[in-house]
Amino acid sequence: MANVLLVTGYKAHELGIFNDDHPGLPIIKAALNGRMVQIIEEKEVEWILISGQTGVELWAGEVALDLRELYPDLKLAVLTPFLDQESKWKEPTQEFYNMILAEADFVESITNRPYENPGQFKAKNEFLVRKSHAMLVLYDEETPGSPDYYLKEAKNRQRTDAAYEIFTITPIDLDLLEQDMRESNPDFYKQ
Repeated sequence: MANVLLVTGYKAHELGIFNDDHPGLPIIKAALNGRMVQIIEEKEVEWILISGQTGVELWAGEVALDLRELYPDLKLAVLTPFLDQESKWKEPTQEFYNMILAEADFVESITNRPYENPGQFKAKNEFLVRKSHAMLVLYDEETPGSPDYYLKEAKNRQRTDAAYEIFTITPIDLDLLEQDMRESNPDFYKQ
């Protein structure tokens, strides 16, 4: 059975990131890259799994696609909660989303119909946790948000499957990474 890593975290607006020029974006992507590489190597991950929501999940999708250079057998699956989830997003976000879908190895909607009710999000969280072997989440315990729903499902799963692991990227991790990046490349932050 293939090892599947579910990657999730806050949506872009929850992080206050509204465009690709945000100074926090390279730090988040570097953190995702670092943790994903570590987990891929330790757990022999073959698939990265996302639902394609804006923010951490799409950035993780982009990182996963880039990691194919290091890990040619790594695959990306995008299991959306419903059809046309991007229909109300701004055009640049839709373009980024469609690029990720176009390059993904597997794309499917969990409920094969457009949005009807919030139950589709709950079904998505349950399904993705059930289909994965571990989860990487960008999360701050002090700041509730969309990752709480995934974490609830993952902790439920841990009650019956002690092997299911939850890996985190915290604000402290991001601060330390930013400090390292600033020290190693001070010119980057003067742009």
